[in-house]
Amino acid sequence: MRIVIAGGHGQIALRLERLLAARGDEAAGIIRRPEQGDDLRAAGAEPVVCDLESASVEDVAALLRGADAAVFAAGAGPGSGTARKDTVDRGAAVLFADAAVLAGVRRHLVVSSMGADPAHRGDDVFDVYQRAKGEADAYVSGLDALDWTILRPGALTNDAGTGRVRLEAHTGRGAVPRDDVAAVITELLDTPATAGLTLELIGGSTPISVAVKSVAGN
Repeated sequence: MRIVIAGGHGQIALRLERLLAARGDEAAGIIRRPEQGDDLRAAGAEPVVCDLESASVEDVAALLRGADAAVFAAGAGPGSGTARKDTVDRGAAVLFADAAVLAGVRRHLVVSSMGADPAHRGDDVFDVYQRAKGEADAYVSGLDALDWTILRPGALTNDAGTGRVRLEAHTGRGAVPRDDVAAVITELLDTPATAGLTLELIGGSTPISVAVKSVAGN
């Protein structure tokens, strides 16, 4: 498969790129800064420079054409203010989804956030973030031209992955290693029956392949 990943230099994306490359898939990571390219090449991915805050839908669609799947793993980051929560966490996610539709790439996976809600209240940066992610999720899930899956991990850690998770429509709060998030994304990409699902993810006791098969109804 060829998978194009928005936010290609992010911590989850780099882990995902390594996993995809190791099994022989072709990963392309969209990055804003050319100097990030070496990290992607080291992970086995093709770096593609494009600023999703200023690019047009047509620009991004050109990068997506011919892909088997698209993964939105971009984020404004913890040091950003409220304005970039709107332009990246909402705006770039919407742009990427529209570009996937234009490019004819149906399989679409969004790395969201537990608690994302377009009706989330509050004016603090994290409140704005949760609302922006919720608005993006609502937009993507309304696109009939996409076979979308929305993944909402709990608190992310850099602990070594365990290969065991809890993956359900509602898990409750909890933490999960980024390693396991990347592994779950890989498994979801291989499981078309998870299209149309919004899933929460935390650490747990179920092997990842079993957890994904379970939510897919297998």
